[in-house]
Amino acid sequence: MKRPRSLGSHARALAALVAGMLLLGAPNAFPLSRDGASTIASDPGVPCVSTPAEYRAAWEAREVRCVAPSLFGTTHARGETSLYPSGFRYAWAGSSTNLEQYLRLRARYGDQPAKVGIGVLSYVGYPGLDDWTTPTDLEVYTLPAGVRAQVPAFETWFRLLDEEFGTTGAYPLAAQRDLVFAYSRLDRGEDVVGAFEDVTGCRRDALLAGEPPSAEIGCNRSFLGALAAVGPSPYDGADSSTCFANFRTRYRGERDASALRAALFQCQDAGFLNTGVGLGYNTYANPFVCRPADRQSVRERYTGREFIVPNALFTALPSHVGIPLDLGTPGQRDFLHAGYCR
Repeated sequence: MKRPRSLGSHARALAALVAGMLLLGAPNAFPLSRDGASTIASDPGVPCVSTPAEYRAAWEAREVRCVAPSLFGTTHARGETSLYPSGFRYAWAGSSTNLEQYLRLRARYGDQPAKVGIGVLSYVGYPGLDDWTTPTDLEVYTLPAGVRAQVPAFETWFRLLDEEFGTTGAYPLAAQRDLVFAYSRLDRGEDVVGAFEDVTGCRRDALLAGEPPSAEIGCNRSFLGALAAVGPSPYDGADSSTCFANFRTRYRGERDASALRAALFQCQDAGFLNTGVGLGYNTYANPFVCRPADRQSVRERYTGREFIVPNALFTALPSHVGIPLDLGTPGQRDFLHAGYCR
């Protein structure tokens, strides 16, 4: 990892943004129109969408509506029966403000459905979208009584791990601090992919090109050793609890920020685009900023608010609907780079 840097203006601006969203309940960090001006969520005389069925109706009618904060959205491979594959302890969930943005995408680009479907996945934070082929749906749902969504900051993850495994020393405070500092000390123009590279050694260009972590792309010993110790990801049939337990009992290397980042990466799908502050991010063009990706600032490529919720079968949710996303044809998604407004 590179030497610690002083707190940059970009990090201070992002901290102010997050604080403002939490204190003021701002509907979205970047609700931008085609010319970059702020937009209004919907006609104030129209009630907010408050059920999954109402959301689907608004989607089908291409209406822009405000969405009640009791609704969440998670994308998943078509045919799944739970929010995330069954081995995951937690599922990533988009907020009601994300759902509002998806309605804006649908209203604006309904005649270009690939911009809607791929735009949703980009807003969520999917990498590798130029060639993405997996049929994908958006699940809109409410949570069971007593279940709360949590902000997936790094501190949240380590609190949850302490609660599950007790104070074992598996996640040393000094390593937690170093990990948080690496992501909070970004200078203007630096992003979370760069932070991931600083912490793990894995080269940015290789990650964005779809290369898996390896020594060949520069990943360091702690990161690779922790990946080997924790075993398969829940995507490959394992489960999060066993994965984290393996880190606690099997990993013999230095328990530094890189090793902790590997455990979150492998066990709970906190990929290299994860921000650690509860906002989404992607290096692709933000669908609501009318410039090519390479002319958008790092700040503009942060997207909406994200949460984690306990993974659940759809049948265990009070209410839910699935919305198929039209992803168009791989290789015909120039808008990911050239911008959506062209």
